[in-house]
Amino acid sequence: MTNESALKIQKEIVPYLSPALQTKMRALDERSYGTLEEIRLRVNQPVVLNMGERGVTLDDKGALSGDFKRGYIVNKEDLKRMVASISENSYYAYEEDIKKGFITLPGGHRVGLAGQVVCRQNEIGMMKNISSLCFRIAREKKGCAENLLPYVEREESIANVLVVSPPRCGKTTILRDLTRLLAGGKEGQAAKNIVIVDERSELAGCYGGTPQLDVGGHTDVLDACPKAAGMMMALRSLAPQIIVTDEIGRDEDAAAVQECLNAGVKVISSFHAASFDEVKRRLLTKRMLAAEAFQVGILLSRRNGPGTIQEIVRWD
Repeated sequence: MTNESALKIQKEIVPYLSPALQTKMRALDERSYGTLEEIRLRVNQPVVLNMGERGVTLDDKGALSGDFKRGYIVNKEDLKRMVASISENSYYAYEEDIKKGFITLPGGHRVGLAGQVVCRQNEIGMMKNISSLCFRIAREKKGCAENLLPYVEREESIANVLVVSPPRCGKTTILRDLTRLLAGGKEGQAAKNIVIVDERSELAGCYGGTPQLDVGGHTDVLDACPKAAGMMMALRSLAPQIIVTDEIGRDEDAAAVQECLNAGVKVISSFHAASFDEVKRRLLTKRMLAAEAFQVGILLSRRNGPGTIQEIVRWD
């Protein structure tokens, strides 16, 4: 990881931490920043840094340690300061984001929140007494999807693609780069008009409605928009050639995908599963495959790090 990238994380993530944690995090070397995926902070528990396949803590001197008994214990004041920081000292201005369980920071990084959930008429009304935070580092890996283009691009069209992956295997990063490549075009292949329906603000990493990550010059983003509703909005008003969305999982998502295909719009999406056999067994995707909704499946793993292309299949 370059010094520039390390400085980017120090600039975009570290300032939101409490003063005690800022001091410790700034002592990390570039290699540590390079493998850092998450910072987990739970009140009265040691700070946890997830770095690739291992989780470590920071001791009182700011050194990495696998002995969690030596880890810096996050206290209520730390959490209070950090919640105030990520919400720009206006908790109520971010109330809708907090209800969804996350806040997106400049740079596209996302902070997950947990605490006391207050329900009203079986719906989440608010979250209060925040007891833990999870800072997830947003990273762009430009070019990571280039090897997939021969499977995705057809002569004058694009295949409908389902990216299959267990958690933390890089599916969002692959989807983002694939979108960037298709929306950028190349010699002999015109740029495609793409709409991202970004329900969880991960694909484009929007902050204030503006993408913080490169999703290509011909891409529109419906940020924080439910997938099924967003796909219908895109069809009605944005004339996409391709719709990209992350993690289909509900019947209404599947119905919206079918509507897109009926309208001649291609769909690139993802699904949580550990294998193609699992995809074929799940009722939702089993029905979609039977309806020939997707033509190409891409399976990811962490075998050689996040984003490892494990297998590619054609379903057409």
